[in-house]
Amino acid sequence: MNLRQFYILVAVAFIIPILSSCFQVVEEITMRNDGTGDVMLTINLSQSKTKVASLMLLDSVQGYKVPSKQKIQKELNEAAAYLRKSEGITNVKTTSDFNNYIATISFSFKDVSNINNITKNILAQQKIKATNTSSYTYNKTTKTFNRKYQAVASAKTEYNKLKSKDKAVFNGAMYTSIYRFESPVTSTSNSASNLSKSKKAVMLKASVMDLINGKINVSNQIQLSK
Repeated sequence: MNLRQFYILVAVAFIIPILSSCFQVVEEITMRNDGTGDVMLTINLSQSKTKVASLMLLDSVQGYKVPSKQKIQKELNEAAAYLRKSEGITNVKTTSDFNNYIATISFSFKDVSNINNITKNILAQQKIKATNTSSYTYNKTTKTFNRKYQAVASAKTEYNKLKSKDKAVFNGAMYTSIYRFESPVTSTSNSASNLSKSKKAVMLKASVMDLINGKINVSNQIQLSK
């Protein structure tokens, strides 16, 4: 599953076009030793909440239709409905905080491979092209977690087509991935990732602009203690 695309679906299609400030997107995966786990995806616009609240009172801004709270909630509900029909996915939940402008969607999986194509398919329903390919695997025998990421060249091309004022909304935007495990981590392949004090969580932060421009690769192979 290309988890980051969930944020592009919600943020770019409905909220980001009317912003001029930074936003944060967070992907959290909790892996258990038996291969099952949980996912939580968050888009956080709280740093811009005053501006967002003001703009959402308008019909349109800079040629963009301003979405209603009902429209945003409808899209979240549709994404949740799709997840509930997906193989190996259970316990789907969404939250939407329209005071701080934070939206989340969470669910559980039987095997991490269950999440590999979900968001790609959700995007296809919205006629949105993926900006990267991303897949996840977990080997229970070797206790190795893999996240493979490959940027799609067209992402930068599409970004370059944007007007300067629209490009500006990505300045300061951050993407964070957090992977949690039951067993201690012994090694990570991505030098940009950071290991928690407990050695049971790995975090990687990247600017959205670096992802768009292909300046950072968020692929990671994480080895757990056996």
